[in-house]
Amino acid sequence: MSTALRQRGAAIARQARPRTVHNTRSYASDSHGSHGHGHGDHGHGVDEPLGKGFFIAVGLIPASMFVYGISRPAENGETSSFTKWMHKIILANNEDWEAMQQRQTALIDQAAKDKHILLYAPGNNGHHELKYPEMFQHGSPFNVPAGSGVNLDKVIAHYRKQHLDEEERKAKRLAGSK
Repeated sequence: MSTALRQRGAAIARQARPRTVHNTRSYASDSHGSHGHGHGDHGHGVDEPLGKGFFIAVGLIPASMFVYGISRPAENGETSSFTKWMHKIILANNEDWEAMQQRQTALIDQAAKDKHILLYAPGNNGHHELKYPEMFQHGSPFNVPAGSGVNLDKVIAHYRKQHLDEEERKAKRLAGSK
């Protein structure tokens, strides 16, 4: 009885669903031959050249083989003319290279000095106020090596005193405003 009711309910639901129209796909090439002779009628071929990238890639293969061949040393162990030419270029720029390295080293040293001047200026004591004392102990309590714990009693006492002083000041302000 229950399967008959389920089947009948499914049939009613299928009938109540709106019918969807399934459109067939139309392609751009079909719009030309809608006069009855469009089937099997293909357009003429288009000449597509290979392009610059193909010829560059094909040209790089013999060029790399040529450069590899001229960079190899001779049978007697003498360096190739290509290698001699490269060394001549590098040595010609060597003085410029050393001067540039000296300038970079001087700039890095000056930046380090300026950093120390800014960090350790008289007005900057490096003290950061904590929002709450528990910030010191943020982090995982696991995998802590033995003996690495720091006694924070002085820190806790400092912030407790600071809190009590603040509460006293608030109480005096409230008493004075009444």
